[in-house]
Amino acid sequence: MKTPDQLISEAKNQIVEISVEKLYEEYLKHPDLILIDVREPEEYQAASIDRAVNFPRGMLEMKIAQHPVVNHHCDLELALKELSEKNIYLICGTGARSSLATLALQNMGFMKLYSVQGGMQAWIAAGLPTISYLN
Repeated sequence: MKTPDQLISEAKNQIVEISVEKLYEEYLKHPDLILIDVREPEEYQAASIDRAVNFPRGMLEMKIAQHPVVNHHCDLELALKELSEKNIYLICGTGARSSLATLALQNMGFMKLYSVQGGMQAWIAAGLPTISYLN
């Protein structure tokens, strides 16, 4: 039996991670950047990154083809192929769920994936901009 920490460590050995600073550079350079926040909706609504799409970790594989970049396709395979050719950044609260999510998408055939080290905690600690959907 493996612990959650062991699973996360194994995932991190098989994926590419980037810093919040690097993500912010890419975010500023590419207005069409694909950023998926895999936290639960309540977490996402409290503080998130503008333009991030919220697909909770538990639904990611089922919702990935519904990403706004490709949801206009009627053909699921074509939608997934188009999306798989783009850089996709995944973020969560601490970097654990996004690591597991990145590995799951890799297993689906996505190759240009980046998990954000430290997640939203690191993003907020670095003083980077967030939005909130709560009043």
